[in-house]
Amino acid sequence: MGTLIEEIFSRKAGRPVQAGEILLLDVDYIMSHDNTTPLAIKAFRDIGKPIFDKNKIVLHLDHAYPAPNILAAENHRKIMDFVKEQELPYLFQQGVCHQVMIEEGFVTPGSILIGADSHSNTYGALGAFGTGLGSTEIGVAWVTGKCWFKVPETIRVELRGQTQPGVYAKDVMIHIAGLLGMDGGTYRSVEFGGEYIDKLPMHERIIFPNMSTEIGAKCGLIAADDETIRYLENETPAKGPFERIVPVNPRYERVLEIDVSALTPQVACHPDVDNVKPLAQVEGLEVQEVYVGTCTNARYEDLEIVANMLKGKKVNPHTRVIVTPASARIYKRAMKNGLIEILMDAGCTVTGTGCGACIGRHGGVLAPGERALTTMNRNFVGRMGSPLSEIYLASPATAAATALTGKITDPRGYLENI
Repeated sequence: MGTLIEEIFSRKAGRPVQAGEILLLDVDYIMSHDNTTPLAIKAFRDIGKPIFDKNKIVLHLDHAYPAPNILAAENHRKIMDFVKEQELPYLFQQGVCHQVMIEEGFVTPGSILIGADSHSNTYGALGAFGTGLGSTEIGVAWVTGKCWFKVPETIRVELRGQTQPGVYAKDVMIHIAGLLGMDGGTYRSVEFGGEYIDKLPMHERIIFPNMSTEIGAKCGLIAADDETIRYLENETPAKGPFERIVPVNPRYERVLEIDVSALTPQVACHPDVDNVKPLAQVEGLEVQEVYVGTCTNARYEDLEIVANMLKGKKVNPHTRVIVTPASARIYKRAMKNGLIEILMDAGCTVTGTGCGACIGRHGGVLAPGERALTTMNRNFVGRMGSPLSEIYLASPATAAATALTGKITDPRGYLENI
């Protein structure tokens, strides 16, 4: 009986567990991508033992895909050769790994997933434990099917009220990052709940566990409920029945209570995600690029917000506006419903699926002195290219308004089509 992470781990351990315990647990899936799989392969070779269960390994090409340089191409070749050699069943080349993991039904309530990517916390949106690990640990898990975990203490973020028009889940999470700071959740489980969370659709819930990484959390969790089950049954091939694991008489290290009803659009300013300001304090700041993409905000509903705000208009001619759908499924739906045409007619560049400009390797690299407003989850120095560039984080609606003016702009004056 305990917090959500204690309840999830207790089921896996077969006994009640508490924060501070160290456990060796079976994992349900082990994920890595084109940046991290080659090093996992090296660790696996060094161990010299066979893969424990091939059906637990899920590989993705997304961070530098299609290959923008020879090194990336060589990594892709290594991965392809390894997949053939080991006869691995799951290799995806259809978008950002975390979005594809969810879409393809690998993430279910109570499951344990480890990934060689820091934003593997994303899976907590469906009541699963997801966390990021190093490539060596991934290689070990391929052989053992297990991983060591220290049960973390939990910070509960209780969100009440409803946001006003033009304020979205991204604004709320940016606000939380500003309150807790980049190390405020270090090796903690951050549990998000309350009436605000309860009313959110899945595409907005995902933002909170995803960006729990930015406050140092071991994981970010939202308890499974009717919305979780509806999403899994209607939007993924996952097979139920699905267990609704919830906190039971939890003891939290800390409870942060926030009323979101008075919140205005927020911006995480250069150079740190916790350098948060109300948009009004940075409004008018010129930008050279607007980027809508990543595992945080490139889902269909995000593209729909942007397309509706840009419909019949043109983006600022001196601003590059790049849109990267999170997955092939999202891209196809957006094409079918006319969103891609609207975006292109407005002057946006729509790229293939994947991580794109987020990691500064291709698809929208910044030059020295340039500034970008993006829907990403982090804005470290040099993240998108030159260390002399600047990155500001905001919601898709703020990105759309900024694309029209070429300056950081409050979206609330551009919502007539939403």
